[in-house]
Amino acid sequence: MVNENFEITVEQLKNMSENEYRVIDIRDEISFDYGNIPSSFNIPYNKIKEGDCRLPTDKRLVICCKSGLISDEIAQCLRDKGYSAVNLAGGHYSWLKEKFIDDDYAADVEKSIRKKFSKTIWSRFTAAIVEYQLVQPNDKIAVCISGGKDSMLMAKLFQELKRHNKFPFEVVYLVMDPGYSPENRSVIENNAKKLSIPITVFESNIFESVYNVKKYPCYLCARMRRGYLYKKAKELGCNKIALGHHYDDVIETILMGMLYGGQVQTMMPKLHSTNYEGMELIRPLYLVREDDIKRWRDYNKLNFIQCACWFTDTCSVDGSGNTGKRQEIKQLIKRLKKINPQIESNIFRSVENVNLDTIISYKKGSKKHHFLDDYDIQMNEE
Repeated sequence: MVNENFEITVEQLKNMSENEYRVIDIRDEISFDYGNIPSSFNIPYNKIKEGDCRLPTDKRLVICCKSGLISDEIAQCLRDKGYSAVNLAGGHYSWLKEKFIDDDYAADVEKSIRKKFSKTIWSRFTAAIVEYQLVQPNDKIAVCISGGKDSMLMAKLFQELKRHNKFPFEVVYLVMDPGYSPENRSVIENNAKKLSIPITVFESNIFESVYNVKKYPCYLCARMRRGYLYKKAKELGCNKIALGHHYDDVIETILMGMLYGGQVQTMMPKLHSTNYEGMELIRPLYLVREDDIKRWRDYNKLNFIQCACWFTDTCSVDGSGNTGKRQEIKQLIKRLKKINPQIESNIFRSVENVNLDTIISYKKGSKKHHFLDDYDIQMNEE
């Protein structure tokens, strides 16, 4: 079953009895929660390297990472310690590719949005559309698909919205390939086909451009991606781009600004572009919770990539266990929620209920206002 390189394929794994092996997924907790092989166990890379874990000695250990590179190293280390350990060839990606079958699930997925997830997803999606006036008559919207669960769900929601056409608008499903590996691109294209999403793909060299940038490469990558998307969308005659940021992204951004940036700000539901005249960015999933998106994904047995960039192509952690400030904020909110179940909605409402009379200073455009500017005037008026 195992070749001379101590590797096992997904097909071989499927033919083995579950009593014979245990899949150990060494990605970080967030990546594992995003999607994993059924019955696998999550023991992050660092814990295994440091020996801070207990592993079964009576089963073959199948080590899995994102693409099968880091897991190969870990499997070797475990064999040196006396374990029966093999590497899952191709990693989690190889398992994802095995999940693409010929059956057309699109109709069932669409039905789940209308029925099972009507209140938690569809109603919140349409509520954001209406409350923030995200879609207007005669809009042409580029729905930007990165390949993850959020943007793929957003595409299906726009398809559903088109079926309920209350006024005319157009939609283009846009995928930018910033330098994906063939495996990553295949996952995106197969998911789009499986879900009956007619994608338009264009290419750029963003990954190559930011690969050697040591300071804030992810921030630079995100800025460049947005610029390319604006440009391509405008070429296609669009006046808006739609991104898949959801409710949890919003509250995490609020806390990140306060705790790491020393400022009160949020991720807005829509923005005018400052560089592309007449273009606008909208966030239709603004009121949709991430846990509900995960439930939709798992209910429909869908599997998506998390991050397809070169920096995380071998494993989700960098060896130091650093998964970024946003992941720290996710964990902080998770802990706070145990103390106060309303903590998430309170964070969200905090930027809806700002009282300027209790703010030391604030900015409006480029102009800064200070409470002392009219402090004496207010006293005299009283």
